[in-house]
Amino acid sequence: MAADVYSVPPYVGRGGWSWYTGSAGWMYQAGLEWILGIQRQGTTLYLKPTIPEEWPEYTVNYRYGQTTYEIKVENPNRKQSGGSYLELDGDELEKVAEGVPLVNDGRRHRIRFVL
Repeated sequence: MAADVYSVPPYVGRGGWSWYTGSAGWMYQAGLEWILGIQRQGTTLYLKPTIPEEWPEYTVNYRYGQTTYEIKVENPNRKQSGGSYLELDGDELEKVAEGVPLVNDGRRHRIRFVL
């Protein structure tokens, strides 16, 4: 993420001050939280993706303390957002909007989310 982009020859299009303090964190936050939709609030993980409809699915390994959550987001109906199904370790969670409760138990958990 460049802080400035030159518009005067011979440097037209070149960016300066790339990766200055904070830019990497903002890119990570934009990608993880606002595109892939993985948002943590306290001990709850919410899935609110906003993705291109061309993406059929994606996976993310999310670490919470000593625990890994394998998140698989499926998009069979080619939607850009929303959610119709959520499961944790093979068990359906009835209310998609309530998110996934996080525990730091050192185990590996699987989350399946369908748009």
